[in-house]
Amino acid sequence: MAFSNTVCLLGLFLALPLYWSSPFAYGDTDPLEVAALLAVRNKLKDPYKYLKWNKKRDPCITNWTGVICYLNNTDGYMHVQELRLLRLNLSGTLAPELGQLTYMKRLDFLWNNISGSIPKEIGHITALELLLLSGNQISGSLPDELGYLPNLTKFQLDLNFISGPIPTSFANLVKVQHFHMNNNRFSGQIPPELSQLNALKHVLLDNNNLSGYLPPELAQMRSLTILQLDNNNFAGSVIPNSYGNMTKLLKLSLRNCSLQGTIPDLSAIRGLLYLDLSMNQLTGSISTNRLSENTTTIILSGNQLNGSIPSNFSGLSHLQKLYLDNNWLSGSVPSNIWQNINFTSDTNVDINFENNFLSDILGILEVPQNVTLRLQGNPVCTNASQRNITLLCGPDNGNDESEETLDNLNKPVSTCPPQACPTKNHFRYVPTLPNTSCFCAAPFGVGLRLRSPSISSFLPYRDQFDMFITKNVNATPNTPLDKYQLYVDSIEWEKGPRLRMFLLFFPRYSNDSNTFGENEVQAIASTFAAFTIPGSDIFGPYDLLNFTAEGPYSNVILPSLSSAGLSKGALAGIVLGSIFCASVILLGILLFIRKKHKSSQVEVVKNQSLTKFPMKMDGVKAFSFEDLQTATNNFSTTTQIGQGGYGKVYKGTLADGVVVAIKRAQQGSLQGDKEFYTEIEMLSRLHHRNLVALVGYCDEKDEQMLVYEFMPNGSLHDLLSARYRAPLGFGTRLHIALNASRGILYLHTEADPPIIHRDIKANNILLDSKMTAKVSDFGISRLAPISDPKGLTTAHISTIVKGTPGYVDPEYFLTNKLTEKSDVYSLGIVFLELLTGMQPISHGRNIVREVNTAHQSGMMFSIIDRNMGQYPSEGVKKFMALAMRCSSDETKDRPLMLEVVRELENISSMLPESDNTSSEFVNVNLSSSGTSVASAPSTSVYDRRSTYLTGDRSGDDLVSGVIHSIMPR
Repeated sequence: MAFSNTVCLLGLFLALPLYWSSPFAYGDTDPLEVAALLAVRNKLKDPYKYLKWNKKRDPCITNWTGVICYLNNTDGYMHVQELRLLRLNLSGTLAPELGQLTYMKRLDFLWNNISGSIPKEIGHITALELLLLSGNQISGSLPDELGYLPNLTKFQLDLNFISGPIPTSFANLVKVQHFHMNNNRFSGQIPPELSQLNALKHVLLDNNNLSGYLPPELAQMRSLTILQLDNNNFAGSVIPNSYGNMTKLLKLSLRNCSLQGTIPDLSAIRGLLYLDLSMNQLTGSISTNRLSENTTTIILSGNQLNGSIPSNFSGLSHLQKLYLDNNWLSGSVPSNIWQNINFTSDTNVDINFENNFLSDILGILEVPQNVTLRLQGNPVCTNASQRNITLLCGPDNGNDESEETLDNLNKPVSTCPPQACPTKNHFRYVPTLPNTSCFCAAPFGVGLRLRSPSISSFLPYRDQFDMFITKNVNATPNTPLDKYQLYVDSIEWEKGPRLRMFLLFFPRYSNDSNTFGENEVQAIASTFAAFTIPGSDIFGPYDLLNFTAEGPYSNVILPSLSSAGLSKGALAGIVLGSIFCASVILLGILLFIRKKHKSSQVEVVKNQSLTKFPMKMDGVKAFSFEDLQTATNNFSTTTQIGQGGYGKVYKGTLADGVVVAIKRAQQGSLQGDKEFYTEIEMLSRLHHRNLVALVGYCDEKDEQMLVYEFMPNGSLHDLLSARYRAPLGFGTRLHIALNASRGILYLHTEADPPIIHRDIKANNILLDSKMTAKVSDFGISRLAPISDPKGLTTAHISTIVKGTPGYVDPEYFLTNKLTEKSDVYSLGIVFLELLTGMQPISHGRNIVREVNTAHQSGMMFSIIDRNMGQYPSEGVKKFMALAMRCSSDETKDRPLMLEVVRELENISSMLPESDNTSSEFVNVNLSSSGTSVASAPSTSVYDRRSTYLTGDRSGDDLVSGVIHSIMPR
């Protein structure tokens, strides 16, 4: 044993010098592929410097961003097995040299901004299995050469601008299982030749410009489970009778395709779960064919179907949606439709028979609480009051998919003290531990979208989904996750319909650790990124949208599957040492290599981020460290104008003479990493006169800096707390309130997508030289959810509580439900500050409680800020009433931002012209307090199209800089 160990050690020491001295390293990347990668890089634009591709270093050994390799023992080279470049905000075009990566199995450019056409040379990559180009700006037609990829299994091109016909050469893709090409501009006939694709399971071609007829030959595809062709134009075509022979079909969706004729006999498709033939010109009766008892959805709306409603619908025990509205159906409504449904607390059935010729209801009239039945527009509603069915004959009161939430299921199963879980590090309680323990852990987030689910309501299938995912996702080899380790944090139905969801994965319950290891996070991420999760009949295929790796996972490279090879010299050393210890020597060499390249690896881990914080930053300049160093005289203390938890703020002058404010993160810590990227992402696409403008950023040399326009009059907090020689009049205060409100209204209603600021406070409302208020600091902002289209409910985001004490919405604080009205509450506190001069919380006094007490006792004017001077009592009353409504504890009692702006405009119109134009404005940086600056009259919010949406920052609105109050305190 000792002799063997000695031989192993001798071999190791013999190997190392040979490894480092060998001029031709065994395990280097194939030189032809290195050249191809460099050509690919030259065609790409990487504005945020996500690609760490150092041309002086080997791509595979030094882990170039997204380059995943394997060692080929035959030729001794490393070869590119995968390019995984999803969500890096890359633009540019795809290089023809991609075709030289002939060993590549997966090509992934998902969710970027790639334009141009698909190079025909990709058709030379015979090893290619996954071609993933969704969510870009690719145009042009598909090259015929792509039809000669013998190993391709997934063809994913949706959400681009690809036009032209589908090549008939695609009939050669004998292994392809997924055609995901929806939401493009494909035109022409669907090639009948595709019927040869016996492995094809999913055909998603909805939302294109396809025409011609529906090929009957498609019925020959033996494995087809989803055929989704909605929103094309097959004018004059019928649904072939042969489609009734697609015995494995789970979903048939042909909505709005200009189809004619009758519905074919589908009784042989015993597993059909989802049928949508709506918005066509189909005629005849609805067949009494037997349907699967597991069918969830039947949508036949907007046709010319006649006859009666089949009685066999009563056997659909899993029915969720039955839409037969806007047809010519007659006879009676069979009440037994809902009598055999398996009702649970999560079951909701939506039945729409509106606008037909139904005259009666057969059987027991009582409709269960879980069932929505709509009959408006039928003769049966003529005498609705006599039949006691008035509620069934009223206006459309059905539920839309977008209204489904997880509120009922996402309630915590136990009460845990919130202060015991350090949410600031992105920890949270594991919500679904079976023993109801309060286990605080750091989750890893995955954004998914179910592309074509065979359901219309997710809640009844929540447990089934949890089991499906945890069974197929491993954090450690051969060890599936426990069910409690998965938490579906949110869902949202999108057009299609498609189901967007956000998943949280928690580490296994343990007394030793409450975080995943790096390898575990990478294993979970790789499972989704490589699309190795098998298909599901109910949930269908999925999109990978993003990863959320916060807190302890923020530096994990997601995912990294590459491994380094060995030099020929090292291999010779191993043979010389001992063949019996080859594996030991290999391991030793790899460890040595890793140590040798530690500096480069640290750089990769630190800087490389595949999907961390995707951004789009049009019109925002990337400054070099030297640019900002010069602007601030080497960050001289004489230029420092503020300091906060994030770092320091400096006043700087750029090379073109523009004065700016530079917020610099604490060196070496980068504590505000997420906030840094979030603020850039938000401000880069927000353009409004009442939002602080982002001039640029710097992200290099261990530095993160944000460059803003300079705001010479500081923050509202500074304005209210300073002692001025001149009073701050009511007109000025109202003007500030109206400016800030317009900025927030823009965020809530005009930004695309809408945004919840989440940290509205006096420190984050800044004032330019004319006292125009601008909202700043978007570091913790969130995209707003989609609200109820009828305005009956307010959509929310379930998230950890963030914000500033005294300004945080109490309902958000208690329930973790963030809404747009959370901003309204915070703004209401700002209004109270403007009126009273008080701080939100000071010496145990709460501003809301103080104002309410004074108001109820009839002493409202006793708490008005004395520095306001003379003021119109009626205007102050109205402003106070609005502030109190905004700061109500109950979300439902608060106004929307549009109402806030309207009321402030009404109050403003009551003021004398001199007050309304705010001629009393003072500039706190001027030595003469009597100096006044005229301002243009206020523009109504109803004129947003001409003033606010244009982002016009000309003339006096172009003010350089922001002051130290951009710093969170």
